Amino acid sequence: MPYNHGPYFRISLLIVLALSSPLARAQAGNAGAVRGTVTDPSGAVIPGALVHVTNEVSGLDRTATTNATGQFELTNVPFNPYQVTVTATGFSQLKQNFEIRSSVGTSLKLVLPIVGASSTVTVEATGDLIETDPTFHTDVDRDLFTKVPLESQSSSLSSLVTLTTPGVAADSNGLFHGLGDHASNSFSVDGQSITDQQSKVFSNQLPSNAIQSIEVISGAPPAEYGDKTSLVIVATTRSGQGVTRPTGSISSSYGSFGSATASVDLSYGGKNWGNFAEVDGVNSGRFLDSPEFTVFHAKGNEENIFDRVDYSFTTADSMHLDLNYSRSWFQTPNAYDNLNVQNVVDGGTSPNPVFGNLGNTDQRSKIGTFNIAPTYTRVVSNNAVFNFGGFVRKDLYNYYPSNNPLADLGPPNLQTSSIAQDRTLTNMGAHSDFTYAKGIQNIKAGAIYQQTLLRENDKLGVVDATYNAPCVDGNSNPLAGYSDPSQCPGGGSGVNPNYLPVLAPYDLTREGSFYSYFGHTDVKELSLFIEDQIKAGNWNFNLGIRGDLYNGLAIARQAEPRVGIAYNIKPFGTVLSISYARTLETPFNENLVLSSNGCLNPVLSPLLACSPGVSGTLAPGYRNEFHAGLQQAFGKRVVVSGEYIWKYTHNAFDFGILGNTPIFFPIDWHNSKIPGYALHVEVPVFHNFSAYAVMSSVAARFFPPQSAGAGAAPQTGGLPFRIDHDEKFNQTTHLQYQFGKRGPWAGWNWRYDSGLVAGSVPFATDTTTPVDLSGLTNDQQAQAGLACNGVKATLTAGFTSCLPSQYSSSLVSIPAPGTENDDKNPPRIAPRSLFDATVGQDNLFHKERYKVDLAVTAINFTDKFALYNFLSTFSGTHYVTPRALTAKVTLNF
Repeated sequence: MPYNHGPYFRISLLIVLALSSPLARAQAGNAGAVRGTVTDPSGAVIPGALVHVTNEVSGLDRTATTNATGQFELTNVPFNPYQVTVTATGFSQLKQNFEIRSSVGTSLKLVLPIVGASSTVTVEATGDLIETDPTFHTDVDRDLFTKVPLESQSSSLSSLVTLTTPGVAADSNGLFHGLGDHASNSFSVDGQSITDQQSKVFSNQLPSNAIQSIEVISGAPPAEYGDKTSLVIVATTRSGQGVTRPTGSISSSYGSFGSATASVDLSYGGKNWGNFAEVDGVNSGRFLDSPEFTVFHAKGNEENIFDRVDYSFTTADSMHLDLNYSRSWFQTPNAYDNLNVQNVVDGGTSPNPVFGNLGNTDQRSKIGTFNIAPTYTRVVSNNAVFNFGGFVRKDLYNYYPSNNPLADLGPPNLQTSSIAQDRTLTNMGAHSDFTYAKGIQNIKAGAIYQQTLLRENDKLGVVDATYNAPCVDGNSNPLAGYSDPSQCPGGGSGVNPNYLPVLAPYDLTREGSFYSYFGHTDVKELSLFIEDQIKAGNWNFNLGIRGDLYNGLAIARQAEPRVGIAYNIKPFGTVLSISYARTLETPFNENLVLSSNGCLNPVLSPLLACSPGVSGTLAPGYRNEFHAGLQQAFGKRVVVSGEYIWKYTHNAFDFGILGNTPIFFPIDWHNSKIPGYALHVEVPVFHNFSAYAVMSSVAARFFPPQSAGAGAAPQTGGLPFRIDHDEKFNQTTHLQYQFGKRGPWAGWNWRYDSGLVAGSVPFATDTTTPVDLSGLTNDQQAQAGLACNGVKATLTAGFTSCLPSQYSSSLVSIPAPGTENDDKNPPRIAPRSLFDATVGQDNLFHKERYKVDLAVTAINFTDKFALYNFLSTFSGTHYVTPRALTAKVTLNF
């Protein structure tokens, strides 16, 4: 579809061109520099002074030493409040608070008193635990997250977000659902916005070893962020600038399921340049979460290369370049139903086709991802910075069916087709912004233009001999064999009334071939924003507006005001805040063309399980969201942050799944209402002990009808229902302790989940009618932990029905007979508590130059037998990770 070059576009293009003048072509990062001079009371500079910058909440801990002129500089410091501690021989220690709120950074003049009656001088040193920013967020620095036991080695960044951020529902395969929305998350990596899926079944995400710090915004998003804003993960990568002596690390680990990792990173540079590079890889026998607690056919591997280059041409001009390439290959984990598949081996069009053992299902995926993001920065003045940058990111996704596609046959309610896919997503564009920070104001204005090229090649073929059978028996059961209704026994009475002749050429059980589909589109989007953070006394105002012009398969225009107000009650260490945001929610790009157009295709519509009467293009939605927050510090020991959230979305997005595959496509519902709360408790380091806890309760109430997209079952009566990522309550508690200054350390996680919605689990409609279980295989009944009269379903023995009084499950919470309600009381995965622990010793041999670290991690060390989900419309069935032990050794140099 051609782009509409209207007046908005022409005006915006002029702005972009104006902002990209020769004086300012550069990067809008998520960090700034802290620089300054250390002097004595007379103004004489102090060389060799030790400058120590910390944030006790995020965990940042950085050190610099003043040069011969008393100056110091720390670059790549994320936006946050900090405390600086300065020490020098012959002088009293100085502690002072400061903030970095823009890429302009901050300059400090630090005056050390001569040793006197007081050994420490403190300047506002009690306020660094709380922030007056009205945008609710979580800060995590590398110094903290390297000691948090992470569940997934192949998607460690996703695991980190899940375990440190309130409001996140954990799902299988490293997926997370933020604040009641299905994966409506975006990443901002060194100023580059990435709003496409970053989980390991869609793309290869940035390796956590390349990350210096993250800020997860779960409150009302500032105007610079758009598209997917339930969670905005602002990531700052590691830099080598100023590292005059090369430093780095080499690490390797090995653990359960034959999982092995290796990584190398190196930082080096000088005053005006720097380079950080890292290479890592993982090979595992359990790359994806399995539909069985016993792991088989779940092998996978991933390799990452990341390089960040910084160079300062002058004191005013600098460049920044991010380079990343990742490749992953993995099997689709099998269920027992996928073993020794029985299907047609001969005579598929005859009255008596021959069935035989085709072996096991063998579906695999390969994903390649590369990213290039150059930027250029111009320091206009001491108060202003201009940035201009570009980016090209591409995902190449390949899905391979079994070598014999007839082996892809799954249970009737799971997979009836064999599928192959070759899909590419190319996102490219440019961004430019101008920041001015002086006095009480911090203004940022910018423009982003991006174009996303989608190319989807799909092949589908029917592999179930009874799915589109021309003939039925006397009981109307479809018959295998036959190729035309004219061949049916019994004449017209034997013809299948549901037979679709259009599918006959693509029935692989009847000597058909694959149906080929090619879909493509170019999604263009222009975004403009301006925002201002105003600090006036105890007040802090975030004011902004964003404009999005979206032109894809559908067209949308939206003006989006953003406002936040916070008030700091300093005597009590209390911050109160309220905020509002209007956002344009853009459709997911993965399989967007197939989902938008497939239901209009007579061949694809039945294969995609399109809902009757649902067809058409997925269009962007709009959202109004409101937040009210409280932050309370209890001295220097504890800080508690909380927020109430209410969101209304018109055109609310979900996902559907294509058979037993990792191929997902977006779905559009009429609207959603999402209320809830999120809490964060932080205990900074005290006598070598630190802790945090995050918890939340967020509803995900969706309202029919389904307005677009392939594959979901329509809800009847127009009543609301809970989507399958709705969860009543979850929490993570992390404890960490350092034994002495040079002793070992230990970290411990407790994750509690009350359970996602499991709408596919049968339930009793009243107290007398038997529960119909005939739609589930024996294996599926066993996966759900179903039992009848105390007898558990097994692989060899299940149930066709069960009396309500005798029906139960050990893994799913099933509503009492007659009480099920899709909105108020749906079936859910049973509550679970998972415990993880890690212990380690840094600098094991107490060396100065080469330091060896050792760590041992235990995931789910109680070996809890539990589900993530069951026959989810999004991701199918998956168990949590069985007990997994990993040992890791690291050489730092």
